[in-house]
Amino acid sequence: MAEGRTRQLTFEGHRLVFDEYGSGDRVVLLLPPLLFSRRIHRPLAETLADRGHRVLCLDLLGHGDSDRPPEMTSYSMQIFGRQGIGLLDHLDVKRAVVGGPSLGANASLEVAAAAPDRVRGMVIQMPVLDNALLGCAMAFTPLLMSLTFGAPATRLLGRGAALLPRGISHLGDSLLDWMSQDPKPSASVLQGLFFGRVAPPAAERRKLRQPTLVIGHRRDPVHPFNDSDMLVNELPNARLIEANSIMELWTSPERLTGKIVPFIEQCFRARKPSSPRRPAASRSRSGPADRRRSA
Repeated sequence: MAEGRTRQLTFEGHRLVFDEYGSGDRVVLLLPPLLFSRRIHRPLAETLADRGHRVLCLDLLGHGDSDRPPEMTSYSMQIFGRQGIGLLDHLDVKRAVVGGPSLGANASLEVAAAAPDRVRGMVIQMPVLDNALLGCAMAFTPLLMSLTFGAPATRLLGRGAALLPRGISHLGDSLLDWMSQDPKPSASVLQGLFFGRVAPPAAERRKLRQPTLVIGHRRDPVHPFNDSDMLVNELPNARLIEANSIMELWTSPERLTGKIVPFIEQCFRARKPSSPRRPAASRSRSGPADRRRSA
């Protein structure tokens, strides 16, 4: 099993930390979900590295071990997209497959919108787009209030979480890392996202021709399945997989990993994206939880 090497770079005056797994020209950049560290991607990164890929797992600003400035102006989805491009520039990587869940999905779309020639393909898990406005307001407003006005209690809880032992489970370690963060920078991340654009607008998304694997799931107002379905209809070279739950990739990853890995390998076999197709009038099923665009 490939082991990650922790490295860092300075981008726009801030230190960003990343793990690098494997080596070679087939580069995959994985971006984290909101306030989670790069370590959430370790199992997938190890699997991809064992298949001959070079995998970069980045702690975006305000996440994990990267710098955590207190100003909300340091954070936006477009800034996160620039940080992904900055890492590729730092390592002299010409093109990569880019992906991640939730915030990582939206940041990946920003990478592709800002530098389409740098992106060979995308793995977009649980995007947060037009249909998520109400769900995000309901979920993140209480979180923002607790991080801001309840900072002393939240900070005390974080110190307790930092003392708990790690190593029992990968997901448990990631959750403890999430809880251990200082609340002030975390609140600033949320504030920056609230006052900026959540993702490239639909007009920009429709121009993205990269092969894209979209993973969505039902019964989650923050990551509504309608957003995943809408994105697949917007992108000319996208396919949709329905996850069984929000946690499937981390609790029982075999099925989704079995689809992600071949998709990424296909991205590196393809010389260029196929020509855009006209919007489909209907869909055809290729499996109980796997749908493709149909011409």
